[in-house]
Amino acid sequence: MRNPVTLDEIQAARKLLAQITRPTPLAWSRPLSEQVGGEVYFKCENLQRAGSFKVRGAYVRIHNLPADERSRGVVAASAGNHAQGVALAATLHEIPSTVFMPEGAPLPKVAATESYGATVRFAGSTVDEALVAARAHAVETGAAFIHPFDHPDIIAGQGTVALEILEQLPDVRTVLLGLGGGGLLSGVALALKALRPEVRVIGVQAATASSWTASLAAGHPTSISGMSTMADGIAVGRPGDLTFRLVRELGAQVRTVSEESISRALLLLLERNKLMVEPAGVVGVSALLEAQEEYETPAVAVLSGGNVDPLLLLRLIRHGLSAAGRFLSLRLRVLDRPGALAHILGEIAAADANVVDVEHGRMAPRLGIGEVEIGLTVETRGPAHAANVMGRLRSAGYPIVSSE
Repeated sequence: MRNPVTLDEIQAARKLLAQITRPTPLAWSRPLSEQVGGEVYFKCENLQRAGSFKVRGAYVRIHNLPADERSRGVVAASAGNHAQGVALAATLHEIPSTVFMPEGAPLPKVAATESYGATVRFAGSTVDEALVAARAHAVETGAAFIHPFDHPDIIAGQGTVALEILEQLPDVRTVLLGLGGGGLLSGVALALKALRPEVRVIGVQAATASSWTASLAAGHPTSISGMSTMADGIAVGRPGDLTFRLVRELGAQVRTVSEESISRALLLLLERNKLMVEPAGVVGVSALLEAQEEYETPAVAVLSGGNVDPLLLLRLIRHGLSAAGRFLSLRLRVLDRPGALAHILGEIAAADANVVDVEHGRMAPRLGIGEVEIGLTVETRGPAHAANVMGRLRSAGYPIVSSE
């Protein structure tokens, strides 16, 4: 069966996008290269127009619409990156766009989508429910529905990322990227299979939202009932029919990563590489952190997007610091005596750690008469230092009820 997307179409998309998208930088990462023991680079699609790779496919799809369809405008559904990509692409084509977003979508993403020229409407509490509303709008108004991943034009546009990687790093051996519906993985795998078939292509999902694992095991696209991950940009409940077929035929591989490694990767990029990337955009880095010996170098991790809500970023940084052993949360049960808290704080100070927050509670049902539970958040220099703090407190006679 002929592939619905060819290398010629990806190369044509590259020419079309030449004056529209940015050839994003390929940045060498010294910290990650040292950790992995080989050359690691980041393909910085977080620096792309509209903040992600999504504008590539959206622009190609809208450009290829017949003139009569394009004149009726376009409609899409998304919680973030696809919304902004469609809004910008439609505005560049001087046509109206409507984007359905879930109720409760982050306000910065709503504002950004509107700033690119789209009319934003809210429907349902999930992207799947917003998709239903977007399809209904397309039927009612005649607007063209722009699917986020399952269309040949979308796949061809996303495949242009691979052409840039090959120009920037001809000897690349492994490419790792986030996997949601499969548009980016399909396009990149197709281009690399045609030009450099020896390059290994890895799609990465969050372990708690891995529809691809279940689908590949079943041999066909399968929906999963629940997802819970900070990487909301790749939390897709079912792979696309077309993208699933291409991923299987092209031999692209799928891996999953933990929430903790996503946090650590995000913190690494912020702290050591000075790059702000959303959780869905760092999962390729997470895969390298979890199993660095498994991937041949030079390796490229595609940082697929940088659109992150600042309030969420604060929580993510905190989570990342905890995952890296830089924040230690403790609960201790002690006798309620004058000076007890001061003595505990003195032990922590003697361990050269910094107390960030203190919670003092006397009302918990599990406490005995005359006991108090003290919750502490302590800033440490890493896992070894955190273990030293806990050891010092235990040696001083303070049993730790819980820690994280």
